[in-house]
Amino acid sequence: MSHDLATADVRGTTLAFTDQGPRDGVAVVLSHSLFFDHTMFEPLTERLVEAGYRVVAYDHRGQGGSAAASRDQVSMDELTEDAAALIQHLDLGKVHAVGNSMGGFISLRLAARRPDLLLSAVALGSSAEEEHQLEAFAPLVDLLGEVGGAPVVDTLLHIMFGDATLAAGGPVVDHWRASMADLGPEIADSAYQVIHRRSIVDELAGCAVPVLAISGSEDHAYPPPISDENIAQTTGGSWHRVQAAGHSVALEQSGEVADLLLEHLAG
Repeated sequence: MSHDLATADVRGTTLAFTDQGPRDGVAVVLSHSLFFDHTMFEPLTERLVEAGYRVVAYDHRGQGGSAAASRDQVSMDELTEDAAALIQHLDLGKVHAVGNSMGGFISLRLAARRPDLLLSAVALGSSAEEEHQLEAFAPLVDLLGEVGGAPVVDTLLHIMFGDATLAAGGPVVDHWRASMADLGPEIADSAYQVIHRRSIVDELAGCAVPVLAISGSEDHAYPPPISDENIAQTTGGSWHRVQAAGHSVALEQSGEVADLLLEHLAG
């Protein structure tokens, strides 16, 4: 499934996005992981559109088809403001904000800070906490800034996919291996901000919108309970753990995630 990218000029940057499904459908905004782009949600988008939802999948500034950005412009706070601005720019009304990993940081921040824009928030393979593996990830980010993705692509794949997915291989792994190998040193700016993000656990206390956390049982970056029970406890929301999936649960087990998401949206 391939769709032309549109662009929106918001907050001094240009965000690339796809906008599919009925314009009068309830909107779902999909926010991607670090090292990926909006296309990681293509299988999920297809299911949501078939169910009658309007689906907007966008690229963060500094990644994918969106405009380049400096390190200080790609913090999680800046990206959250971008997401809010895009929702308002497209006049989507209240939306379901769904994000995987980095995108989940955005959906949770929207839940805490912009409940006026949300019907619900869904965090896939994500966390509300500070980075628990900062000492391990910081040298990798420094190396990315020197050499780009190609020399460390196996490490990136191990972080972003579960063991079952990597063992099975196939077109999905091959595609993202090539994509990650093609990342330039500038991706380190986004990666730096991911691992140096602040906890929003306190902000999410008394969260005013429903939150669903979906984790992968083989997540090497944010293993359960960080990516499921902890988020649910913090937000008063719910959680579900998907077997045979890692950090990119929305991509690795898209069918099961779509089922869970559609049940959540209907509720």
